[in-house]
Amino acid sequence: MQYRITHRTLYRYSQPVQLAPQQLRLRPRTDGGQQLQAFSLEVTPSPQQRSDSLDAEGNVITQLSFNPQLISDFCLTSQSRVITTRSNPFDYIAEPWAIQLPFDYPPALRRSLQPYLRHSDGASPAPSPSVTDWAQTILHQQQNNASYFLTELNQTINRRSEYRLRETGEPQPAGVTLNQNIGSCRDFSVLFVEACRAVGLAARFVSGYQAGDFDQDERHLHAWAEVYLPGGGWRGFDPTLGLAVADSHVAIAAAAEPAQAAPVIGKLRRANGATTELQHSIELELL
Repeated sequence: MQYRITHRTLYRYSQPVQLAPQQLRLRPRTDGGQQLQAFSLEVTPSPQQRSDSLDAEGNVITQLSFNPQLISDFCLTSQSRVITTRSNPFDYIAEPWAIQLPFDYPPALRRSLQPYLRHSDGASPAPSPSVTDWAQTILHQQQNNASYFLTELNQTINRRSEYRLRETGEPQPAGVTLNQNIGSCRDFSVLFVEACRAVGLAARFVSGYQAGDFDQDERHLHAWAEVYLPGGGWRGFDPTLGLAVADSHVAIAAAAEPAQAAPVIGKLRRANGATTELQHSIELELL
């Protein structure tokens, strides 16, 4: 499927401010399931300096610095044209040793996956006991089959949870989402990732776009999870929708921690107590 995506973000300040350097992750990636055909980014006010590079996790990051001028608005408009090619999210052959959990990762692969594994591997923070117990229960019910576990985990979060839109703020802790059964897409994704790590699966957080209903009037940036499956590589799971990710998702950035996949990271140099109003719009067109 081919999409044209226009993503506009406007920060409006209650009084003039100065912008500190900003880091943007707005360029959709090219991978085994999608290809970026074109990308443009318009920034107002114009930055003094702009550079594009790859961050430590392979995402394109745009770094901006600005003149020390006072501004009242900061606007970012990105336009992308992306082709998605994965109509079947299960089009892979799992390695024979990666059918049942726990996996016995080869040493070189385990070293590469360290940032996405649980804390016992020296990587992510310890999962909450409630999430660990819950994940282990689902794994036991699925007789330690990795594929069945992922499908059931994905659908269970979807069935038991109430979606609440929350445009700003960090994801809430996975244990809170599990206990309250309420959250945003990023909250459900964090819960999914933590449950996977609790049973020994390498998992990461993803930000991007989801096609959804083309008749809907309002769209928002979406979040889901990816799990590394030997034989299949990184595969997406969307617990908000209870679906395996195929050609209706467009990934922008993936990271071990959600903050490293955020579309905009930056501060104000001279805030002077100013408050910020955030406005954004996403237009997604099927070509």
